[in-house]
Amino acid sequence: MRARINKPVCWTDILNVQYSDVRTIVNGSMTTEPTALTTSRTRETAYTYDTFVLTADTLTIDTYRVIPILIDEADRFQQSYVNQMSIADFQGKKILEFIEAQMLAQHASFTDFGVTDLANSGDDDTAQLTVSAINIDNLIRAIKRKLYTNNGVDFAVEKGIFTILRPADFELLEEFVQANGFTEADIALKNGIPVQKAFHYMGVDHYLSTQHTANHLFAGIKGMFNVGFLRSTYGRAKFIEDPGLVSGLGVVTRLDYGWNQPSYYLEFSMDINVV
Repeated sequence: MRARINKPVCWTDILNVQYSDVRTIVNGSMTTEPTALTTSRTRETAYTYDTFVLTADTLTIDTYRVIPILIDEADRFQQSYVNQMSIADFQGKKILEFIEAQMLAQHASFTDFGVTDLANSGDDDTAQLTVSAINIDNLIRAIKRKLYTNNGVDFAVEKGIFTILRPADFELLEEFVQANGFTEADIALKNGIPVQKAFHYMGVDHYLSTQHTANHLFAGIKGMFNVGFLRSTYGRAKFIEDPGLVSGLGVVTRLDYGWNQPSYYLEFSMDINVV
């Protein structure tokens, strides 16, 4: 049987992935922070306390999808190409691809980045920019500038910065790399730029996906956007003999999931508005 054509996925590297049998996962942020230090004091004078306030946000695992496939009883024995485990493996790959598309479809939950963000003349712009071989390096620098401006330096060092590009954008990045630099340009001219996992360039991991929502790219700091999976159903296939009184084998894989963009980290997940 011919190998299946799989879509590239990178969400496992990008997201903060949480597996739990708890329906609602609550996280807190210290949103009203104390002053760094009290004002200058005179010895033997009293100080006053700042208020410590936590604001909670929640990740709720309440969305359910299922992939049911039936193998007719005769087909189970008359063909040798597909067995129940190969179907379960196929279902697993379809789930990975589905999560990738769903991640990219969450762009409305991110901070906007548009024409004025690229030009450094405004913030959180929805105006669509055109990615080209001339400005793709400017785009990478502007993404980093916006992260740094919002005090994301420590997170960027700890977790890493990413972009998720379309094939056309990846081509433009390859063109830019081949035209600039020395060692990297020579390697890119000889071999092209790699898509395995990510291409690290200008201090950023660049990923490739074919499932973007039209006119939107995703960039930011890794681990700032949360996805939760129900531990007891994730990655588990059920094999059901004669489902619904139909002679054969039912192979059913289920996915229970939920999304959460913590407001405290909102500036570190960017919706790049593009033509």
